[in-house]
Amino acid sequence: MTTDTDIQLSGPFKASDSSSRSHDVKAIRIFDEGYGIIDVYVDFAAPIEGGLYKDKVLVGNIIDRLRALGYVGPNFSHSDPGLQDRKLIVLEAPEEFSAFAKLKGWKNLAEEFDDE
Repeated sequence: MTTDTDIQLSGPFKASDSSSRSHDVKAIRIFDEGYGIIDVYVDFAAPIEGGLYKDKVLVGNIIDRLRALGYVGPNFSHSDPGLQDRKLIVLEAPEEFSAFAKLKGWKNLAEEFDDE
């Protein structure tokens, strides 16, 4: 599910979980603007088991994909459990992700309030 306010960071790829099951990822995306912390949305082609947002191997494969696309920085953590869905994992990116997101067109709305 993408909208015109999304920035797609990656198209389809396969990612495995800690049980060696392969999952088809449709896309990795972010919203085009926000305030500091960036939620990263990982859309799956088919429903996934509940709790897979905590699977370190699966999340590691997603981060590896972002690193292959140019992200340099620490690993992510999962976002609020209430944001997770059967076909969606939401990850909370560390502050270092902002530089990569800006290269892809993300706008940090908090910068408007920074003192100069």
